[in-house]
Amino acid sequence: MKMYIAGPMTGIPHLNRPAFHQAALNLSFKKYVPLNPAILPDGLSEADYMAIGITMLQRADAIYLLPEWQNSAGARAEHALATKLGLHIYEGER
Repeated sequence: MKMYIAGPMTGIPHLNRPAFHQAALNLSFKKYVPLNPAILPDGLSEADYMAIGITMLQRADAIYLLPEWQNSAGARAEHALATKLGLHIYEGER
């Protein structure tokens, strides 16, 4: 099962990449295929990041929401799209 990771990045030290990478590692140990937008390089526009992330999400079977995802406009949009697409929704523990 391919699982897209969503959560807050903007305004968090290191763009919250350590949390995304840890989630990807944990998911891979559970035999999921993590789709991790935190692997994207620095220097893209927010629109670029969202476009690539949404494409990744559209290829997923499920979405994994990191803690505090509700504080992120991007993660809220990804959650809404995942709901609309009928994906399985999993929330990470705080």
